[in-house]
Amino acid sequence: MIWLELGLVAFVLAAAVLIALSRDVVGATVTFAAFSLGLAVVWVLLAAPDVALVEAAVGAGVMSVLLLVAVIETDCLSSGDDEEQRFRPINWPLVAVLSVLAVPFGWTTLSLPAFGSPDAPAVQATYPDGGLTPYGYYIEATLVDAGFSNAVVAVLVVFRGLDTFGELVVAFAAAASVLVVLDRAVIP
Repeated sequence: MIWLELGLVAFVLAAAVLIALSRDVVGATVTFAAFSLGLAVVWVLLAAPDVALVEAAVGAGVMSVLLLVAVIETDCLSSGDDEEQRFRPINWPLVAVLSVLAVPFGWTTLSLPAFGSPDAPAVQATYPDGGLTPYGYYIEATLVDAGFSNAVVAVLVVFRGLDTFGELVVAFAAAASVLVVLDRAVIP
């Protein structure tokens, strides 16, 4: 299983680098779709199928179509640049900054408990001193305060109600925008 996870991380990182360095807009768009599908598989492995479904639908599906429509509508296929150079030059100061930021990110990631470990703080109901962890609070409050027997519904509706409403507004705005863009693309 570890080889699958490492392979997915390598695939996602390679796709991100190819997107950033590519001069071919259509190729970068197709690589972006593959990048989003790779992220969706990562989310499935992290036991978040709802996030994976959204990443696959929005990232690989809707965004790829919108980017391709934008390319067709703006006539970016003929760049007029030197056709011999397929990739952009590397921005070395940016690479240095990203490398410096990768060190604490890598250290933090490697210091986390193993995925699914019962000793992980996120799945402990109480701290060693007896106080409730956020996990313990939400599980306890789900039954007492919210009146829901399902913890996911309680968190989405009661504890994150405004956030969920905001996500619905954003999803509606995105759907309306897609319809507007596709209508303009179809009607000359």
